[in-house]
Amino acid sequence: MKVLILCTGNSCRSQMAHGFLQSFDPNITVCSAGTEASGKLNPGAVKAMAEVGIDISHHTSDQVDKYLNDEWDYVITVCGGANEVCPAFIGKVKKRLHIGFDDPSHAVGTPQFIESEFRRVRDEIHTEFRKLYEEEIKPTSV
Repeated sequence: MKVLILCTGNSCRSQMAHGFLQSFDPNITVCSAGTEASGKLNPGAVKAMAEVGIDISHHTSDQVDKYLNDEWDYVITVCGGANEVCPAFIGKVKKRLHIGFDDPSHAVGTPQFIESEFRRVRDEIHTEFRKLYEEEIKPTSV
């Protein structure tokens, strides 16, 4: 089972989804990429994931071009921008999904509020990807 998670910058939402999905089943190959990859992870995302025991600090922020020729069971976009400009994959994609989330890196306010936005989005990603895993991915990966 191979899953590619796409976002615009590949620094926050896609990285959190990548971390959660990999934690649900280490036998799944999970990659994440960006349509305009930033080249680095958002520290707020790394911190929010560490709070739930998942270390994504070793992840890399990659351009989607790196994966265009590969075969994927799922390609999942997690932001509207990536969904709109999702490139045509030369490789085979069995299922393409969009599960959108707010971008906590755009939160404005006190440091406490911004941190709470990262946690809120992290928890939403966990809920939606757990549901996807349990209902769709797990049954087909056994």
